[in-house]
Amino acid sequence: MQRHPNLVPLSHEHKSLLFVCRYLKKDAAEFEGYPLDAPSKMAYMVKVFQEIMVPHIQKEDYLFEQCRGHHPEIDTLLDELIAEHRAISAMYSALVDSANPVEAMDQLARSLEAHIRKEERVVFERMQEELPAIVAAIRFE
Repeated sequence: MQRHPNLVPLSHEHKSLLFVCRYLKKDAAEFEGYPLDAPSKMAYMVKVFQEIMVPHIQKEDYLFEQCRGHHPEIDTLLDELIAEHRAISAMYSALVDSANPVEAMDQLARSLEAHIRKEERVVFERMQEELPAIVAAIRFE
């Protein structure tokens, strides 16, 4: 199913975040201009979380709030996603004190990647199928 135009901005942000996930994994391949040492990865991750991830979660929280209460299965999925948002944010916050930042970034990347895939492949699809009027009314500023 094609993504509804109102969800496309979130999907574009997901694409950017999936690149970050690939980069943060401990087995990341070299990519032009992206050093693979832990301090460089950490600096890049902090920048991305501040500039993309925090506003992205705020947009999704708004979307989830609008979609809540209309379909029980979607409500269950939304509860899971909100819990995952909290867990991913906690992983990010814990990185500063991590004894093994490479492993911590890898775990964060893998968790974020699974979360994004669930949103794109399951939740957004269900929203479009079951709540088309609500999705059509969503506006992100």
